[in-house]
Amino acid sequence: MQTMFRGSFTALITPFRGGSVDEEAFRRLVEWQIGEGTHGLVPVGTTGESPTLSHEEHKRVVELCVEMAAKRVPVIAGAGSNSTEEAIDFTRHAKKVGADAVLHSTGYYNKPTQEGLFRHFKAINDTVDIPIVIYNVPVRTIVDIQVATLARCRRELKNVVGIKDATANVARVTQQRLTCGEDFVQLSGEDGTVLGFMAHGGHGCISVTSNVAPRLCAEFQSACLKGDYNAALTLQDRLMPLHDALFVETNPGPVKYAVWRLGVIGSPDARLPLAPVSEATKKAVDAALARVGLLKAKAAE
Repeated sequence: MQTMFRGSFTALITPFRGGSVDEEAFRRLVEWQIGEGTHGLVPVGTTGESPTLSHEEHKRVVELCVEMAAKRVPVIAGAGSNSTEEAIDFTRHAKKVGADAVLHSTGYYNKPTQEGLFRHFKAINDTVDIPIVIYNVPVRTIVDIQVATLARCRRELKNVVGIKDATANVARVTQQRLTCGEDFVQLSGEDGTVLGFMAHGGHGCISVTSNVAPRLCAEFQSACLKGDYNAALTLQDRLMPLHDALFVETNPGPVKYAVWRLGVIGSPDARLPLAPVSEATKKAVDAALARVGLLKAKAAE
């Protein structure tokens, strides 16, 4: 089972038009991603603006993703919440519609203890039989799932198969591998440090940048998984300006602008409280797209 969770997984944006989810654009995005060689898809995570989607919209986006993927690539559905009951509801739905796994963040705002985190994941694990990938992103949640707690989840919870690690601490990969085992899936959640993450024994990345450069990100991951770190370094150097530019403002503002610039979606809109990106950010993203070779150099329109 875990072998399907390898390579470049795109943390999909959720396109909007007129304030509503743009289903046509989302379908187009998913089809383009698969055509470009992306190894897997992750709808309704942070990049998919899950905090401002209604429950109905959240579930609909997961349904669309699973339907469009049609088992051509695995789908890890975002199902996280700081409410355990809500997380269970999203998990039940993901399993019902055919997602291959679910992604669950550590508790945000509540600031649970390590014991609270374990009990949160245990409640999900015990209620729904579907592979669980734990998402550790302290910059967003404040809470950091410690290595010992993760190892406990791995040891005691049969459905916990991996982690999306966005700590940017590549030493964690080795620490987690030694405590959780070689077959415990470790996916980076931080594009800028993904080369080091993979060299420490990672299995892939849930990537923001792959919304924009899916083929290059997939090629990078394939090189890493083959152990060809010379090729991977060349690709990382090419992608780095884009990794940097997509985070000059809060994600997903810059990446939605970039995907719109490529013509894949019809609008770069995000939902409040995320504001439209600044003119300076547009110029930085345009410059990065041009430098990577994805867009002819020209001023933001």
